[in-house]
Amino acid sequence: MNICGYIPESINEGEGLRAAIFISGCRHGCPGCFSPQTWNFKYGTPFDLARQKQIIQQIADNPLLDGLTILGGDPFFSAAEVGDFIDLAREQIPNLNIWLYTGYTFEKIAADPSSTRYDLLIRGQVLVDGRFEQDLRDLSLPHRGSSNQRLIDIPQSLKQGEAVLWNETLFTF
Repeated sequence: MNICGYIPESINEGEGLRAAIFISGCRHGCPGCFSPQTWNFKYGTPFDLARQKQIIQQIADNPLLDGLTILGGDPFFSAAEVGDFIDLAREQIPNLNIWLYTGYTFEKIAADPSSTRYDLLIRGQVLVDGRFEQDLRDLSLPHRGSSNQRLIDIPQSLKQGEAVLWNETLFTF
């Protein structure tokens, strides 16, 4: 698995101040994607164990972070490897809040509990789901690019057996 980007502190990829890791590889091919170079699974640099541990340590050492966001490409095309990375991170940071981005819908992933995609899903707190739709592009939406994409509360959705929209928790005025 390769990564094509790492931002130690971001306010764009989820609620609060978050570390963001961009996983290389995507097969959705959304017209208008802002980073089509990330579709290539070999783009970027190897996300080997040494690099993973380095990033985990940086996250652990930053008390200002609210969590970690994993996007891409699409991390669900490398679900097993991303799941292993999250497990490794949670060994050092047990309550690490995870946001995941994907072009798949929650319903598609949740329909197959035996899949590696489902195994990745259950490791997160928020899922930003759905393909980017150029005709539905909306720059006013927080944390997503088009109005068809949803912010899903993963634990509540799994508990209720249907997609439950996430409700902002840090910055309510």
